[in-house]
Amino acid sequence: MAPGSPEGEVGRGTLLGFAAYGLWGLFPLYFDALRPAGAWEILANRILWTLLFCALVLLVRRDLGWVAPLLRRPRLLVGLTVAAVLIAVNWVVYVAAVVSGNTSEAALGYFLNPLVTVALGVVVLRERLRVLQWVAVGIGAAAGVYLGIAGGRVPWVALSLAVSFALYGLTKKKLGASLEALHGLTVETVVLAPVAAVTLVVVGLHGGLAFGQHGAGHTTLLVLSGVVTAVPLLCFAAAARRVPLVTIGLIQFITPVMQLLCAVLLLGEHLPAERWVGFGIVWVALLVLTTDSLLSVRATRRANRRAALELRPVPADDCPR
Repeated sequence: MAPGSPEGEVGRGTLLGFAAYGLWGLFPLYFDALRPAGAWEILANRILWTLLFCALVLLVRRDLGWVAPLLRRPRLLVGLTVAAVLIAVNWVVYVAAVVSGNTSEAALGYFLNPLVTVALGVVVLRERLRVLQWVAVGIGAAAGVYLGIAGGRVPWVALSLAVSFALYGLTKKKLGASLEALHGLTVETVVLAPVAAVTLVVVGLHGGLAFGQHGAGHTTLLVLSGVVTAVPLLCFAAAARRVPLVTIGLIQFITPVMQLLCAVLLLGEHLPAERWVGFGIVWVALLVLTTDSLLSVRATRRANRRAALELRPVPADDCPR
């Protein structure tokens, strides 16, 4: 495939998509290695080092011309602020889950995320669902109820992650393609930077600051949290521009599968039988949702081919005389 051809672009986008979701799938191992740093300290470091990384990239690229026009768009700034708060909530809940040994529940949250996203499309965007989409959402809701009853508590970690990331995606969708991924991430971290700085001060005053206290390797990992945060987001943004949405939808399941495997095989987490049953119900819902997406894409392609045939000009020799 030639690099500039449509097929080449799709191939490159697919590889970038695998890179993004593969890196996200390895996050449990990375954040587990940051212990004994707590969730709030890790969140603050992610924000501040991500901002520094984005600023350096922008300076190297001499890419600052978008800043002044952005400052004249208050509605866009409000939207980016909302997105920043939502992604911060998602980050701190996820990190807290990993460092407290609940990676499997975090993985469940990202399995539930596509179902919550579809549900938000109905409630907020007034989108109309197909039959199989309704079935998938219903099965997903049943899984949540089952896990709450069987586990004796509401799976707040999973639900918080699924809802916060779905709302983040919805907010970014409402903003449209107003900003490149790097620009958007820069603004979001600028918004969160003062809170991150205050968080580090508060954690330090209470004697809980781990930065610089556990060797050069641990400190380096905290510093690199900015790169680790930014790179998969930028890979994802590049992939989303090159491949069909259904491809992204299928690739995204790599992340929670890898997170679950990391939890069980590498981090030593034990999943009770009812949790496995709950995961199984969610996987059935995702299978139904995936089937619907594939059928929809196939039907759209057939319709496009029929339309192209109908618009094809009739050869002169075939015209009636």
